[in-house]
Order: sequence, then structure tokens, then C-alpha cells
Amino acid sequence: MPHQQDPADSSRRRFLRDSAATTLGAGALIAAPARAQAPAIVTSERLRPQLPGGVMSGDVTRDSAIVWSRTDRNARMLLEYSTDENFANATRIQGPLALARDDFTARMDLRGLPAGRRLFYRVRFQDLVHESALSEPLTGSVMLPAGAHGGPTRDISFAFSGDEAGQGWGINEGWGGYRIYESMRRFRPDFFIHSGDQIYADGPLQAEVKLDDGSLWRNLVTEAKSKVAQTLDDYRGNFAYNMLDANKRRFCAEVPFLVQWDDHEVRNNWYPGQVIGKEETRYTERRIDVLMERSRRAMFEHNPFRIDSADPFRVYRAFNHGPLLEVFMLDERSYRGANSPNRQQGGHDADFLGPQQMRWIKQALLRSRSTWKVIASDMPISIVVPDLNPDVPKGTYEAWANADNGKPSGRELEVAELLRFIKRHDIKNVVWVTADVHYASATYYAPERAQFTDFKPFWEFVGGPLSAGTFGPGEIDRTFGPDVRFVSIPADMKQNRSPADLLQFFGIGKIDAKTKAMTVSLHNVDGKEIYKVELPPEA
Repeated sequence: MPHQQDPADSSRRRFLRDSAATTLGAGALIAAPARAQAPAIVTSERLRPQLPGGVMSGDVTRDSAIVWSRTDRNARMLLEYSTDENFANATRIQGPLALARDDFTARMDLRGLPAGRRLFYRVRFQDLVHESALSEPLTGSVMLPAGAHGGPTRDISFAFSGDEAGQGWGINEGWGGYRIYESMRRFRPDFFIHSGDQIYADGPLQAEVKLDDGSLWRNLVTEAKSKVAQTLDDYRGNFAYNMLDANKRRFCAEVPFLVQWDDHEVRNNWYPGQVIGKEETRYTERRIDVLMERSRRAMFEHNPFRIDSADPFRVYRAFNHGPLLEVFMLDERSYRGANSPNRQQGGHDADFLGPQQMRWIKQALLRSRSTWKVIASDMPISIVVPDLNPDVPKGTYEAWANADNGKPSGRELEVAELLRFIKRHDIKNVVWVTADVHYASATYYAPERAQFTDFKPFWEFVGGPLSAGTFGPGEIDRTFGPDVRFVSIPADMKQNRSPADLLQFFGIGKIDAKTKAMTVSLHNVDGKEIYKVELPPEA
């Protein structure tokens, strides 16, 4: 595919070789004989492996889940899991090695799990030099989706948000750290959609930031967060930084992640093939493709992605949660054309998803038999997002919309193509969730209000930021008939508000197993409900 952002073949083979040691199916591991444990366990903290990143699960299916963790040295991952919280009749696995080449991360792909049950897991690491030196155990749990169509169902809930630790606002332990993660945890969602900007690799932190009232916001600052990220270790340090927050670690231990990326994982508003202009003086490595490759590797190391040997860096994928729900994760970075005035009538420069991903999402939606189809898009459809980087011309756009309020052009052509496909194949109950713009909103799209009318009405919900500056609200492009029903911030708000202003947001989706209705609510940093709508299913 033109401009596909896979690494060179040698880099791909290296990643697959390295990840093979850390991404193994549980079935294969169970069959292997377990190493006998030493009779005495070393208790010296100096010798015992530490787990600075906690534990995390993700990429859950009806009978499988990834369990991830990170230690601080060369060590072996040990895992046990059970449907009993007390680990009665637990399955014990001698797992993969966590090595320096993978930033001491490791994961296990557990297979053959019981659908519709909560699975409890416990992770330890065993030092490779002192085999009797074991880390303290860390526990977590994961709720597995219900069984096959026609089987029993249960209510489903999920959270969504994005935009984490940007614009100078990092972990402020005196304020309570990433409080929003604790608020989301209290809803006990079955999974969390992280809609991108997991890190702000281009946003260094300062130890203190003066607020409008004269008080100080005090950031925890690490070496990696004191500069823009350029090396592989810089990017790794950015991902590791967010796991220093106790609220996030607690959330990650209880709620599986579905992860996509946006721009700040690499650099603001990047696109494949870009070369950073001389106006941006912070970078010595100016080739975006080089920076992207380093960031993407770090992102896959530091998240519970299921590694696909055919396409190890694939971000777009689908997750079936049984008869009620299927989730479709898009990748709106890897295959896009260059940012531009976004008025093209075709050609590669108008790509956002690209032809291959477009074919995939069409066929995946067509095959889905779940009542609700949630499309996770890392950028909103109608909110205008200009590219304001100093090294790009004015009038350049970053997202789908191009601010002309007219017939589809540029990247809007792909939106029109997908919406037309959904209508012509009568694909029902499609809802979009997104982030990126650093405020929350709810928008209903209706053809009778639109310049392009060949689509079924649908909703789009925006969450975020998680712990970053609050911005907006953005200009709305009218091409697809958006009816903005709710905006979480005032129109005249001062930009880049700190988390202390409590303008941080997330969404909760709930599907009732009996009525099949989906209720979507938006919440502030402390969990207060600020908007809610119930969506009855289309028969």
C-alpha cells in the first residue's frame, strides 16, 4: 500500500523476533513443564525484581486476553489465573522473558478462557541471576465478553476518553494525580477505549507551572519528560511516565484497554513522509518516519496489544463482545496523505484511512451480527482541527473536516464513502466515539441538515482530556449535518485550562441486555454526569 508506515523488512523481522519471546499463547506455555521453584525466596528488595508499570490487560475477545507487565531487569514473567478471586484451582504459567531489548516488558496471550466470566490474574517476575528472587505479586482482573450469538447475554459497559498528560500538565501528586482514572474505575466498565494521544512526546514538562490564581501546579518530572522525544528510549520513557500514577495503575489492573494512537505519540499533527521544518528548533532528527518507527515500537512494547505476525504494527482491528456489541478501532495516522487545505477531489493526498483500511472497515461492519457497532475514531468528524505547527502553511487542516461547509472534499470523501456504504447495506446502530479536541461533546448527524445526504442518522460522542490542557470548543463543519446537542465547556473559555479547573472528561456507554438500548453519558473529572442520552436500537 502506498505510504504504509510499516518499518523496513529488517526492522519488522527484528520486532517479530523480539516480541516472540514476550507474546506467547497460554496454551503453549501450559504444556511446557514448569521450572521447580527454589525452596527459599529471597526477600532482599535489592535482589527482587520491581514492577514500576503495574499490570494491565487488553485486546480482550470472548475467550482470550492479553496480560501485560513491566519489570526493572532481565526476569521471567510468572502468571497464575482463576475465575475465583482467591485463586482457587488456579492455572499457573511459567511465562516469557522480560529483557532489556523490549524495555523489560512482557505479555501473555491467554487462550481458551471462559466467556462471560471475570478472570483474576496474578503476576510475578523471577530474577534470571538469583532464581529465588521473586517480585512481590501484583493482581488484576478482566471481564470477558459474553458467549456466542444465541447464548446468554448480560449488560455491557465501557468507558472512552483520550489525550493524556499534555500541554505541560503531568502527574501532580499533591492534587491527586490522574484523578480521572479513579473516577472511571468506579463505574467498573468492562473495558476502556483509549482514543489516542496516550503520551505527549512533543510536550516536555516543567517542575512547576504558575496557575491563574497564583498557586503552583507541581509536576512529577522524569528525564524522558524533560525534553521532546527523539530516541527509542525517549519514547519508552514517555509511555512509562504515565504508569507512575497510582490511579492509572489501579485502573489498568481492573479494566482492559483497547488502544489506538493519534499524533502526540510521535509529534503534533504528523503525517507519513513529513520532514520537520527549520522553524521547529527542538528536533535534531527531523524525519518523521524515523521518529514514528521509534514511537510505534515503544507503544507496542508498553501496551497490551496482541501482536499479529502478518502485520505486527497494525493498529486497526475489531473486537466482538457478543450479541450486543462489536468495537472497531481505526488508525487515522499511518495511512494518511499530507496535511493540506483538504479540498482535493481524490488521490492519495485525500486519504485518511487509506484504501486497505477502508476495505477492512466496510467488510468488518458488513460481517458484524452484533446489535451495536461502535467505531472508535481518534479524530472527530465535523470539529475543525487546523494544523497550527510553525512549519506548515496557514489554512492547513489536520482532521477530516476542512471548514468549507460544502459538498465532501479532501478527507471528507472517505467519510462520505463509508456512510454511504453503511446506508446501502442497511448496517444498523453505528455509533462513533472519539477524542483529540480536549473537551467533551455529543453530536447527532442527520441527512436533512447536511450537504451530503446519502447516509443513515448516527451519533458521535467526544471524550477527553484525561489529564491535559482543556481547549475549545472547535468550529463545526456542516458537510454532514451535525446537530451539536451538548458541549462541556463555555464558548468563551480561556484555552489550555489546567486539570485543576476540573474540565477533564470521559464517556460511559451502557447496553441493556434485555432492551438492547445503549445509554451514553458524559462525565467530568470527578465522575459527575453532565450529559446523558438513551439510544433505542434500530430493529
